[in-house]
Amino acid sequence: MHDIRAIRENPQVYVAGWSSRGVDEADGLVADILRLDGELRHAQTTGQDALAKRNAASKLIGAAMGRKDMAEADRLKAEVEALKGDIAAAAEVEARVGKELRDLLAAQKNLAAEDVPDGEDEAGNVEVSTWGEPRRTGPAKDHADLGEALEMLDFEAAAKMSGARFAVLKGQLARLERAVGQFMLDMQTDQHGYLEVNPPLLVRDEAMFGTGQLPKFEEDLFEVTSERAKLEGLAKKQLLWGSAQSTERDRIQHLLHEVDQLIEFPSGADVDGLRKAVAGLDQEWKESSDRAVAILDEIVGALEGADRTSVRRMFAIPTAEVSLTNLVRETILSEDDLATPMRMTALTPCFRAEAGSAGRDTRGLIRQHQFSKVEMVSIARPEDSDAEHERMTACAEAVLKALELPFRRMLLCKGDMGFSAQKTFDLEVWLPSQGTYREISSCSNCGDFQARRMDARFKRAGEKKTEFVHTLNGSGLAVGRTLVAIMENYQQDDGRIAVPKVLQPYMGGLQFVGGQ
Repeated sequence: MHDIRAIRENPQVYVAGWSSRGVDEADGLVADILRLDGELRHAQTTGQDALAKRNAASKLIGAAMGRKDMAEADRLKAEVEALKGDIAAAAEVEARVGKELRDLLAAQKNLAAEDVPDGEDEAGNVEVSTWGEPRRTGPAKDHADLGEALEMLDFEAAAKMSGARFAVLKGQLARLERAVGQFMLDMQTDQHGYLEVNPPLLVRDEAMFGTGQLPKFEEDLFEVTSERAKLEGLAKKQLLWGSAQSTERDRIQHLLHEVDQLIEFPSGADVDGLRKAVAGLDQEWKESSDRAVAILDEIVGALEGADRTSVRRMFAIPTAEVSLTNLVRETILSEDDLATPMRMTALTPCFRAEAGSAGRDTRGLIRQHQFSKVEMVSIARPEDSDAEHERMTACAEAVLKALELPFRRMLLCKGDMGFSAQKTFDLEVWLPSQGTYREISSCSNCGDFQARRMDARFKRAGEKKTEFVHTLNGSGLAVGRTLVAIMENYQQDDGRIAVPKVLQPYMGGLQFVGGQ
């Protein structure tokens, strides 16, 4: 999320920043933001002025009546009524324009750090360092072929029950995947000082918004929604469909507020009154009224006996970054809390619809709808986040070094970074079957971008003012991709897979997958 005051004070910084991140007509975007900001502040000022005048006139009414000056009292009463209308009109504009401005700001990418290179896509990324010698001799079978030959990797069975981009791992290979995740979690906690957390796998839409997955990347998420919440979404979509006139939009927004109240507090809702309000829509919008009544019928019916504990949309996490980072949402930490950055890690399943990656890595374990990952998250003071970013990336590199997997570190260019990141290092591991490096970890410093969306702040000692924290996240590592790298880099001539030395204690001393 972006600070509107910063945009107001330095608009050209945002024009240049968003342009460099691939935003078309960034100057027009900034102009729209500033126009809405001006309209919002004007509505706020208008409402405040009208409120002050109403309060002053209200006080004078009593004085006029005390003097028995009924004409003056009546005039003041009429003025108060007129001002009430002005206040309501200003409040409506403030609510509408404020939402439009917030939605527009929420859809914009983070600005890149000064040392991030220009570039439109991965071709603009810069190699920072390499480690290990890539394997260029010996067998170089694809991991999918290796796993299927061992009868330990079954894509067909997974497809029958779940569809494409799922896999079933069996026997020693399943154990090796479990060993990989446990080893990485132990390393991040025991050696690198991260606090292990077992977080929820289902989160509300507010949490997804906080870390930047919503609203822009909704199609890449798996939504797990109650029937009532689906009806709520249907009501909003249907009622807003086709509304082009501001008068109808105003009525619809009020109606939607009432619908929200009905769903949030069903036992206390005035259903009859709500129906009358819906039916009272202007005749020229009868089609909308009929739709609204039908939808409300569905909602009222669905509410009977329904679970009322939650009405918000729920999503399966695409990464534990969402759960871990949101642990500090809507909190004010002390400076002492961040004397050393807060460091948290979790090994969780992750779920991604991957709607925008059709045709890429459809075979094998590289791009699955469900996979496991060890995630690292840090919460830091602004002055500590750059150093913490380096440290986090080194913690991810340590895993690859311990597994003796060749890799390189890449500094992503502005056009290839994620939505919330201001600077990102990718770690890419060598895959012999492809003869190239492939991403296995991404470590990002998001600055205060996510913190603004979550309202996560801290207060320095002796200061009254609060500041937004900086948030960082990184993979330490993606378990499935690490398994792929082990299978391909440790494959033997006879089709077996050697177990890396650091993983053998987790495998009961087993030295080869596919052997006794």
